[in-house]
Amino acid sequence: MFGKRSQDPTPTVHYRCDRVSLINGHYFFSTRENTLEGPYYTRMDAERETEAYINRMIQAKASQQSSLNG
Repeated sequence: MFGKRSQDPTPTVHYRCDRVSLINGHYFFSTRENTLEGPYYTRMDAERETEAYINRMIQAKASQQSSLNG
């Protein structure tokens, strides 16, 4: 699938992959910023925190946009 994120210079192919990894018995999730967040004891915890992380990033971006606009 071709798509363009706001920071991408041109449309490119982005492959969906599982964000959650099991490393040494603990679960982590990866971000677009190339960080591993965790550790979490269960996959469910890591998936829940992935959603929370995404929501925080969306809220931070919205807050930043509203600060710039006035």
